[in-house]
Amino acid sequence: MDKETPLTEVAEVLHMNSGTGGTSYATNSLLQQTVIRMTRPITEEAIRKLHTSMSFPAKLAVADLGCSSGPNALFVVSDLIKFVGRLCDEQAHCKYPEFHVFLNDLPGNDFNTIFRSVQSFQERLNSEYSVFINGVPGSFYGRLFPADSLHFVHSSYSLHWLSRVPEQVVEANKGNIHMARSSPEGVLVAYYRQFQSDFGSFLKCRAVELVAGGRMVLTYLGRRSEERDSREAGYIWELLSIALNQMASQGIIDQEKLDSFNIPQYMPSPTEVEAEVKRQGSFAIDRLEVSDVSWAVCNGELSGTDECNMENGAGYNVANCIRAVAEPLLVSHFGAGGVEVIDEVFRRYAAIVSERMANEKTEFVNVIASLSKKLASPAH
Repeated sequence: MDKETPLTEVAEVLHMNSGTGGTSYATNSLLQQTVIRMTRPITEEAIRKLHTSMSFPAKLAVADLGCSSGPNALFVVSDLIKFVGRLCDEQAHCKYPEFHVFLNDLPGNDFNTIFRSVQSFQERLNSEYSVFINGVPGSFYGRLFPADSLHFVHSSYSLHWLSRVPEQVVEANKGNIHMARSSPEGVLVAYYRQFQSDFGSFLKCRAVELVAGGRMVLTYLGRRSEERDSREAGYIWELLSIALNQMASQGIIDQEKLDSFNIPQYMPSPTEVEAEVKRQGSFAIDRLEVSDVSWAVCNGELSGTDECNMENGAGYNVANCIRAVAEPLLVSHFGAGGVEVIDEVFRRYAAIVSERMANEKTEFVNVIASLSKKLASPAH
């Protein structure tokens, strides 16, 4: 992604690996599923408060933004529907609402894999539930839905992706592919300003689309530290940078292309999330929490990955998790040669990650925000 790459093209290549194969996101998204499970109590609390404040309408509209594909896309929906059902069962005269579910991601997302599983998903639900599922391709940094049409918005491990790599980063961040301890201060500031702009746009659009009193639960890959170049801010990318720089020094990949490659991602602190919510002004913060999850969670079994881990070391599944996310970006940037060298990139990366996991404490940091739309929002 050089600086001439238009935003629309960045949006087209920013997607997870499709399908259900060994390097697909569907097979390598146990980390994301674990985080969804960890944040379930916060999501359920938000749904309960929604019900308390307005009662469930006859048609409950829910959006999962950045749904990707694979088991997690409908995992969130299933949890939510069942919990609403339990809340209704607690009250004698509460009828199940019709569920209008909107699954959103960028146009390059593998929506077909999701749609193929919808029928079996609906069959597994209680037949009393009426569930209507729609795919909504597009960037959540713009408008996606009619005004006052949504009651609940969920987004997990998506909002740390930026709409673009800031131009200043491309020129000044050589030797790195993300925010790193060796990045100039200007690079860190440019990433932060892009986060401010993007998250501000997200909040503004959702403020229009949510009904008054509607709620959101947003989970970021983030950091505890207020230092933007802290180890938490992108250590997983720093290790990928090591593998890529090794290959560039050996002439396997082009050094100039590597110097212009940067990951469009910002991992915010809770303070930074809070500041943008308050600045935009349409939402109240009900909860803002931080949690940790070990890199080793990637070594659990989602689709036969334990055997692979035993044969290849602790870093193998972590590398596959990152590959499922980053491979489309790498292939798009490095061109035809990127396809040929991608296995070597992640072979080296897995070895580096294995070594670090054996000798260091390696964790992802989650920042979770539960928000409610104020009854009287600022003018849009």
